[in-house]
Amino acid sequence: MPAEDERDATEDANADTFGVGIHVTDEELRFVVRVPSAIDSEWTDPEEFQRLVERVVWERLDRETVLRGVAADTPTGETVGLGTVTLRPDGTVVETDLVASDGEA
Repeated sequence: MPAEDERDATEDANADTFGVGIHVTDEELRFVVRVPSAIDSEWTDPEEFQRLVERVVWERLDRETVLRGVAADTPTGETVGLGTVTLRPDGTVVETDLVASDGEA
């Protein structure tokens, strides 16, 4: 039986890291998810994992504050990166590295 650290490393190998940001258009702010090119084949529904990534982000960052800051400070056509979310296909959050647009985590 592998040691606990070895199990964690194996389980984390099954995780994918998604970049997240807010893209500014003339009409709206769009939440964007950058999907890795070598995504785990167990992710079967792209809309489902994108919703999951979005939910994880807004559980950790104040949505209103972030969107207000992006709208005030970002030119149309630009995308503000918020960081990354690492998830397993079962929905387990392995790690987040998120920063609000004002530099606060």
